[in-house]
Amino acid sequence: MSSRVLGLVRASHPEPAAAVTTVAGLLAWGVGHRPAGVASVVLAVLASQLAVGWTNDALDAERDATVGRTDKPVVAGAVGRRTTAWAAAAAAVACPLLALTTNPRAAFWLTVALVSALLYDWPLKATAFSVLPYAVSFGALPAFVVLGLPGEPTPPAWLLAAAACLGAGAHFANVLPDLADDARTGVRGLPHRLGATGSRVAAAGLLLAATAALVLGPPGPPSAVGLTAVGAAAVVPALGWYAGRSAVRAGRRPVAAFRAVMLVALIDVVLLVASGRVV
Repeated sequence: MSSRVLGLVRASHPEPAAAVTTVAGLLAWGVGHRPAGVASVVLAVLASQLAVGWTNDALDAERDATVGRTDKPVVAGAVGRRTTAWAAAAAAVACPLLALTTNPRAAFWLTVALVSALLYDWPLKATAFSVLPYAVSFGALPAFVVLGLPGEPTPPAWLLAAAACLGAGAHFANVLPDLADDARTGVRGLPHRLGATGSRVAAAGLLLAATAALVLGPPGPPSAVGLTAVGAAAVVPALGWYAGRSAVRAGRRPVAAFRAVMLVALIDVVLLVASGRVV
């Protein structure tokens, strides 16, 4: 693998991209997609994640350089800013085309998710409305997956609400490691206005709400697995934030909170798959 290709991979934000794509694939399998349908969902969602990640690094190159983010491939010179921008454009075009292999209604909602996420990259990141793109994009993801089934069934409201809460919680957790750097470059999204403590509380509450919606939303009484998941949703973020504080004391970036969010997301998808089909 050439150094430029490796730089592009790193600039795509591979960890969250892989996590969101995996969540989408598991959800597609859980709601009853056939293998070809699961593949369509995975490829389309992966394209959307690549587009958003590359756009983020291309737009933030100057800001990242200002705060010394040498872990960023564009800042480190591993890949050019223009190359990253062109890659983002190609992925953004590929996303709706790949989504159309399901059906137009489903493709519309993945396109909504993509556009919303790109609007976060610019201009909403530095505004009090910064949480909205996360809620909209995550909420639109299960709409795409469920509507992509044969017959285009309507996704249940509790599933969309759970995904939106999960996305909003991810936003608050994701920003925590960058609060100081963002303050130096004038970025003031909603988490920055609430501060570190307020953002931790918001993230914890939203993650718990997402899991509760998945446990209480489907018909019938909650299962033992579901109640266990609610407990995990309460404990895992707390452990993540504790690990993040330890990282700060050791002089490392506190990324554990976002990883905790992704772990809760995977727990929620496993919960969904274990509880049976949603349509």
